[in-house]
Amino acid sequence: MTPKLSYTIWFTQRTGSTLLYKAIESTGVAGIPREWFNCPPDLLATFNKTNLAELQEYLYKLGSTSNGVFGISHSYYEPHFSQLTETLRNFPACPPVTKRTQVWEGIFPNHRHIFMTRRNKVRLAVSWWRAIQSGEWHVPTDQTRTPVDLSDRYSFDAINHLYNECSMREAGIQEFLTEGGITPLNIFYEDFIQNYEGTVRTILDYLELDSKSVTIAPPALTQLADDISEEWAQRFREERQKDWPNRGW
Repeated sequence: MTPKLSYTIWFTQRTGSTLLYKAIESTGVAGIPREWFNCPPDLLATFNKTNLAELQEYLYKLGSTSNGVFGISHSYYEPHFSQLTETLRNFPACPPVTKRTQVWEGIFPNHRHIFMTRRNKVRLAVSWWRAIQSGEWHVPTDQTRTPVDLSDRYSFDAINHLYNECSMREAGIQEFLTEGGITPLNIFYEDFIQNYEGTVRTILDYLELDSKSVTIAPPALTQLADDISEEWAQRFREERQKDWPNRGW
């Protein structure tokens, strides 16, 4: 069944998107906004469907709650997004259009856009590198963490690359939104962490859903930042700005 309302949470790595979609999903009224396209762009093979009409209906079912609201979280990067867009152009619901935003919104009707970001890109990059090194991307609150020795895993070059990469990915998201003349709802990681329930209710209001009577589950994930994260952040900011006459931080 075609959704009556849909939305995308656009994000880069380590911005709290998983924590957010789990919180939204817990309300039971705002779709199931998981990373449905975090897979190879050959969607027929990925989801083991025989034709695009069947695949389209399957995706609607995956991301929708019973009230007809569809959600998806998507991390933009190339060439994956361009390949995905070309696949989506062939969906039955896609109108004969040229702009990427028109393709997206043609398949996902009555669409809203949420842009999830993190102001402090240094801490984002550190968190990203820490996750790569530790293998800890998400830890449920009811799960015991296994200690990992990261004392010798700091890398200026790696963190600097991720610092640049997250900026370029966000630039790509913004270009996509600008192409469609779209003003998204901006959600900042730093604000979300401080106002967990309030952020979720703000999103429900943006989607014109009932934000007052729903129950929001407590945070499902443990915050992973620790003394190592802080040490790396401070070290990187010093090394990144070495010999700068004017420093930003």
